Amino acid sequence: MMTKLTLSVDSRVVVRAKRYAARRKTSVSKLVEGYLDLVSRPGSEAAEEDPPALRLMSGVARGVDPEGYGRYLVRKHL
Repeated sequence: MMTKLTLSVDSRVVVRAKRYAARRKTSVSKLVEGYLDLVSRPGSEAAEEDPPALRLMSGVARGVDPEGYGRYLVRKHL
């Protein structure tokens, strides 16, 4: 049985996801379903691990002063 799911996603991400899906001759719905299936399987290693995107970012901010970075972001976006 199929169930409809509503998600809130940044519009730029949606555009990229649609292009990605089209290149793979599938739909964004199928991509999301596959990802959710993978990470939600009981006993699955993927369910116990961090998502791939989070693993890629691991350690990126190591050694960054959070307060200094916060000040930088405020200056950048004002």
